[in-house]
Amino acid sequence: MPQATILAMDPLLAWRDEFPILGHTTYLISHSLGAMPRRAAGRMAEYAETWARRGIRAWEEGWWEMPITVGNLVGAIIGAGEGEVVMQQNVSICQQIVISCFDWSGRRNKLVTDGLNFPSNDYNYHGLERQGAQVVAVPSPDGMTLPVERVLEAIDDRTQLVSVSHVAFRSSYLQDTRAIVERAHAVGAMVVADLYQAAGAVPVAVREWNVDFATGGSVKWLCGGPGAGYLYVRRDLWDKLAPASTGWMAHEQPFAFEGGPIRFAHDAFRFLNGTPNIPALYAARSGYEIVGAIGVEAIRQKSLRQTARLIELADEAGIRVNTPREPARRGGVVILDVPNGREVTGELVRREVMVDYRPGAGIRVAPHFYTTDEEVERTVAEIRSIASRSPAA
Repeated sequence: MPQATILAMDPLLAWRDEFPILGHTTYLISHSLGAMPRRAAGRMAEYAETWARRGIRAWEEGWWEMPITVGNLVGAIIGAGEGEVVMQQNVSICQQIVISCFDWSGRRNKLVTDGLNFPSNDYNYHGLERQGAQVVAVPSPDGMTLPVERVLEAIDDRTQLVSVSHVAFRSSYLQDTRAIVERAHAVGAMVVADLYQAAGAVPVAVREWNVDFATGGSVKWLCGGPGAGYLYVRRDLWDKLAPASTGWMAHEQPFAFEGGPIRFAHDAFRFLNGTPNIPALYAARSGYEIVGAIGVEAIRQKSLRQTARLIELADEAGIRVNTPREPARRGGVVILDVPNGREVTGELVRREVMVDYRPGAGIRVAPHFYTTDEEVERTVAEIRSIASRSPAA
């Protein structure tokens, strides 16, 4: 088929040349590590050149503001306003900052976490038990989905914070975060939404949802690489929150180098801590710019089409699907459960078909805006071929 015809049918494929790995690999693992944009290499060279030539002056020539200026690129993708997103090293640090804003020793000491949450989040939450917190995990009935009603029932007047993954990492189950926010606010609680498996693949609107905190990172759908997490805090909460997990960048006058206690900045800088990961911020910008230029709505429409095709192909092959079939409840990943899934995944990678495996779920397959329909079909055909020769098949 002529290239012009292909692009007319799927205009997002015009971005394929921007991602070098697509030239030799079927890359269906953007839910784990998004493909590197070609221009990111130039950004990293720009960082090295700036450090080499400008030295200490680089801080006052842009580095100091990068947690906000780069955060603005993320903010535009997740529906935040200018200056409302700060960049951190990873989601664990973001979560530590959020939970350190609360006193867990009083009557309102309950933290509700969804049963499909990412383990790193829960590790931080259970650490609060030594401070008096009561951590309540709402169990998933099947290990893959979590009806929102179960979360709503767990939120009461003793709840201080609710943590929810907008899209579950294990099953790609898409949660009704807006309903959870409404219930939490009705009883005086706040909500932190983990957007890691959503932003860049599923439309997100933190301001519209009135969510209090949102965290995420750049490794996956945003194609920004590791070391660049982000934290959103609702603007009207800034002066009401004093995170115990903090650092000198959060000070109102950081270069005064005053001893403690800290006097917090009155903008989103108050949710920063120590020196930021400047190289990662250089690297991350390219992915944000591309996702922003395409628009998440366009990415989502293609994702729904290709994930539906994956499910159709799996059904034809007799492969169990551990992902919601209803489009409104499905993120960007389809999980295919075959015997010896870990070994099948290893053989796929050897054949330059990049997917991954999660115990208790299956093989995670994730088309993105740069994926062709032929790659989707080839992947299922390869899984079918390998699994049919598996001893356990």
